[in-house]
Amino acid sequence: MSLQKAVLLLLLSVIMLAAIAARLASAHANPNCPKSPELCGNVEIPYPFSTQHGCSLDDNFLITCNDSGKPFLGNLPVLNISLYGELHVSNWVASACYNQSGGLVSHLDQSQRTDFEFPISYTRNKFTVVGCNTTGIIAGPEGSADNCTAFCNANTDLFNGKCSGDGCCQKPIPKGLEGFNLSLKSSSNRTRAQNFNRCDFAFVVEEDKFSSVDLFNLSHISTVPVVLDWAIGDDRCDDLSSKGSSIACEANSKCYDSSNGQGYLCNCSEGYQGNPYLKCEDIDECQNTTLNRCLHNCHNINGSYTCSCPRWYNGDGRKDGNGCTLHALWIKISTGVGITILVIGCSWSYWKIRRIKLYKRRERFYKQNGGLRLEQELSKQEGSIETVKIFSIEELKAATNDFDDSAVIGRGGFGTVYKGVLPQNKIVAIKRSTVVDQSQIDQFVNEVIVVSQINHRNVVRLLGCCLETEVPLLVYEFITNGTLFHHLHEVGRAFSISWEIRLRIAKETAGALSYLHSAASIPIIHRDVKSTNILLDNNFTAKVADFGASRLVPLDKTQLTTMVQGTLGYLDPEYFHTSQLSEKSDVYSFGVVLVELLTARKAILFDKPETERNLATYFISSMRENQLSQILDYKIVNEENAEQISKVANLAQNCLRLNGDKRPTMKEVAIELEGLMKVEKHQSVGLEEISKETEYLLSESVEFGGSMNFGGASTTRGYDILKYQGIIPLDDGR
Repeated sequence: MSLQKAVLLLLLSVIMLAAIAARLASAHANPNCPKSPELCGNVEIPYPFSTQHGCSLDDNFLITCNDSGKPFLGNLPVLNISLYGELHVSNWVASACYNQSGGLVSHLDQSQRTDFEFPISYTRNKFTVVGCNTTGIIAGPEGSADNCTAFCNANTDLFNGKCSGDGCCQKPIPKGLEGFNLSLKSSSNRTRAQNFNRCDFAFVVEEDKFSSVDLFNLSHISTVPVVLDWAIGDDRCDDLSSKGSSIACEANSKCYDSSNGQGYLCNCSEGYQGNPYLKCEDIDECQNTTLNRCLHNCHNINGSYTCSCPRWYNGDGRKDGNGCTLHALWIKISTGVGITILVIGCSWSYWKIRRIKLYKRRERFYKQNGGLRLEQELSKQEGSIETVKIFSIEELKAATNDFDDSAVIGRGGFGTVYKGVLPQNKIVAIKRSTVVDQSQIDQFVNEVIVVSQINHRNVVRLLGCCLETEVPLLVYEFITNGTLFHHLHEVGRAFSISWEIRLRIAKETAGALSYLHSAASIPIIHRDVKSTNILLDNNFTAKVADFGASRLVPLDKTQLTTMVQGTLGYLDPEYFHTSQLSEKSDVYSFGVVLVELLTARKAILFDKPETERNLATYFISSMRENQLSQILDYKIVNEENAEQISKVANLAQNCLRLNGDKRPTMKEVAIELEGLMKVEKHQSVGLEEISKETEYLLSESVEFGGSMNFGGASTTRGYDILKYQGIIPLDDGR
């Protein structure tokens, strides 16, 4: 007998162990089933749900996927499954329709019982009745019932945009409801209600998916969306723990009780993501700046992250903490260190901090002066053209012996020009201005880009710039033989430029200005053409320089309105009076240069009689009175070039017309001078028109001179100066 009891106890133990093992196995996913969500049509089926037998948590979570690719839970079409405990399904709409006499002609599921595998969400759904003088009744499985009555006296009641009893009535769903049946009761006087609505409707619907706008379409709708609150089992989390039962929540997840009925749900722990019934994976917060609060260094750890500061910094490294602060010097130095080491350490720290400050200061100037924008513009053009170089301040300091006075080759009201020697003995001219207009930085960057692209043998090339100082430095090619002004006017010059060289200088200068006006990528008006801005190399080849006052001309414009800027004696009178800058303003200034080449006189002479102070006025007056020979440079005139000089004088006279429209273009001037160097051309100028212009210019000369303030050594008055150039050269070249 005792043997039988022992065998019986053994069998019971085996059965209990098998039951526990089965329960433990059922609480976790089958390892042979797919880990990623299944698809049925357009609906994802995540575990604990599945379309395969043996792969769902239990049969309550088994989804049927029919041949049309539509998922069903029992007989309910599934619309969506959320791991946060929501199951969206479709449910029938109960309806009743009546004829003109009030008789029932059709009804749909008025009293059919609907049972769900999971409770209906009492927070996401509403019991809704639509009709006229109609009561909808919703009855639960245990005999509980509720009703809602919709009244209406006019069409405006039925479709007034609300659902508050007038044509449409809504009530909340009882908590824990897992099934219901619907019925409709209409007023005995259906004939009166028939005037407003032929059918009545009752249904449970997801609140967010129904509005009064849908009232117009109810006769065409047979199903509506409903939200169910799914959960696992009938136990609460604490009950499972006390029983020692297995929970479906996998590692790095936590259990929480369902808010609607029995059962529990799982959710990934903080710092993890994924399906808590399969596997929760660590979130790498460091890969997403919105997920971490680190200022500098972020270190990912399981379920979280930590922040740290860079070297030499203290703090927790968090934006919402005390951040990162630089170590104080005395904290790093041990109190036991001797005086000598302390002095060395302090000195090193001083130079280190000074270098950091200097670097930051240069970086600030670099950004302030448009360095980042210049980099972007240069990167767009890389490879297509020879781009301007951005020099460091250290390179230019080395080239000029730290801007030593011995390297100065020119000074002016707005800065200094230095001669510099770059690596490989390349000689350059470095312009260092004394002031900067921050409002012109964008214009400065544009002009650096454009001027650096100028590729003409008679234009001084801009090689680069340095933006690491408060005022940008510009680096140009070095021209060795000074300026045209010095060769024409400097007293004591042993060598006088011949007429042939002067004519070639005029032709080359005109060609360069013509190129700037019409052949450059963006037309450029020089705005300060004068003999001091025409440099000469050892072969007396002309090089047009100083674009500090230049303006870029938009392709759709021929004139610009600017503040007047120029040099006395060269300034276009029309531009002075109207502020309308055009290419013809350069033509006028070039005309003055032509007269300088013809006469070797300066554009303005304050020690001369009033009629001779302004060279342009004096020249036109002499031409009118047929006294040209009296003002020509006697060193260049001979019988062979007399006619050629006469034609150049006529060309200069045309360039000096008061009306800019009547002046030739620089291209026409360049062609004329090119022709004069080959064959003589005959050109006649209407003396009558010139006489009128001369009289006007003579009458304006006193007023013009006075308004420009002849006092002082400078002959330039600028009203809108970029102040990056405008240098008066010394004896040496640039």
